[in-house]
Amino acid sequence: MTVGRFFRSNNLTVVIFAIFLFSIVGMSIAGWLTNNETLTEHRQSKISYGAYLVSGEFIEGVFENWESEFLQMWALIMLTVYLRQKGSADSKPIRGSAPQDTSSRYSIINATSWQHRSKAIGHTIYSHSLGLAMLLLFILSFTLHAVGGLTAHNQDALQHGLAQSSFLEFIAIGTLLVLSIKLRERGSPESKPVGRKYDHKTGE
Repeated sequence: MTVGRFFRSNNLTVVIFAIFLFSIVGMSIAGWLTNNETLTEHRQSKISYGAYLVSGEFIEGVFENWESEFLQMWALIMLTVYLRQKGSADSKPIRGSAPQDTSSRYSIINATSWQHRSKAIGHTIYSHSLGLAMLLLFILSFTLHAVGGLTAHNQDALQHGLAQSSFLEFIAIGTLLVLSIKLRERGSPESKPVGRKYDHKTGE
């Protein structure tokens, strides 16, 4: 296949990944320059571009965005299995069956041999592989976001002479911070007053 023919057959994928590449390179350069400015303000040595790419700050920034995107895509895939939206190209027809609902010709329950059963298991996994892939990418992004955030937090704590945190401690603190935005516990100093609502404008 020639380059021209390949591009004509795959130009949407090529353009999307090209935009992604330019975006992440631009993000990394801007973050690297900003990070070095911060290090200079704290009278510390600047780091190389390569060192910044493996730093907690960059890893956290990248996978924080990916985490939410993969979660949204997984939710869309799973919800459109059961739910409908009239007029949406992402929805199956309101009435009637769709090609995506075709039953598998392999059945684990009715399998008469281990060979047929293994084929049925493999086909079942494959029939849910898109959702599983998005879920695994979300879990991977969540994990790398947490690891990057912990590294960035500990680097910042080191700059200010503060105690560093472990991975589990960092996850626990982060979970508490997020849950305490909406949830309350009467009498606890870790909670806002029960009657106070979250205000997007004031942040209170």
